[in-house]
Amino acid sequence: MPAPRETAVYTHGHHESVLRSHTWRTAANSAAYLLGVVRPGMRILDVGCGPGTITADLASLVPEGHVTGLDRAPGVLEQARATAAGRGLTNTSFTTGDVHALDFPDDTFCVVHAHQVLQHVGDPVRALREMGRVTRPGGYVAVRDADYAAMTWYPSSPGLDDWLELYRRVARANGGEPDAGRRLKSWALEAGFTDVTAGSGTWTFSTEEERAWWSGLWADRTVASSYAARATEQGHATDGQLRAAAEAWREWGARDDGWFSVLHGEILCRKEA
Repeated sequence: MPAPRETAVYTHGHHESVLRSHTWRTAANSAAYLLGVVRPGMRILDVGCGPGTITADLASLVPEGHVTGLDRAPGVLEQARATAAGRGLTNTSFTTGDVHALDFPDDTFCVVHAHQVLQHVGDPVRALREMGRVTRPGGYVAVRDADYAAMTWYPSSPGLDDWLELYRRVARANGGEPDAGRRLKSWALEAGFTDVTAGSGTWTFSTEEERAWWSGLWADRTVASSYAARATEQGHATDGQLRAAAEAWREWGARDDGWFSVLHGEILCRKEA
């Protein structure tokens, strides 16, 4: 029987506005819940590594170990390799692959990490089982995902309300689950993990610089990325509605009292020894 493969479509794509966000991510701001178990000699798999900023941070923490970055998109791995090379790291490697059918033997890695991945996959439970399969006994599967329905902002904005409703509809039509954060523990238990530590973390954007950056990348993403193309091609929105959503983002970003918070669910699953 052939191995299962990804059935969902990645909602965001790799437009510059998407990579603008991904390259901002660090182990400190996006994987702090994991860092307490990382040791210098570990072998780590970073699933959905994108441009490799978190991958490189993890590699710097395991100088006697190794970090493998994996992504479905070959093009973004060139940027990931450049990120690692630019930091002088020699303990990284990068490869393409599908989290539903990882091309690694059982019990290979001390830690298997995925940030903002399960919200985009067709079968998150199967993905977690695969991540667990390639984790060594006593090792960890670490997952963090945003929860779009739990995003909150001030001041209120009907335009951002419309944007959120549209985004969740498009993401689900693509086969993903935009409110993945709240489901991570349930998925992990269904996947067979028995030692699951569940928590949460946030990103918050409130300073003038933070608001300009966050609102700008979402305004651009809303009209120019793969998300925009799928929203119109699937009949979820018109070009005019997307432009209106982008303008709502820019209006929010220009507010001195603007505040935006992104809630993430986090799970740390220890594989039985």
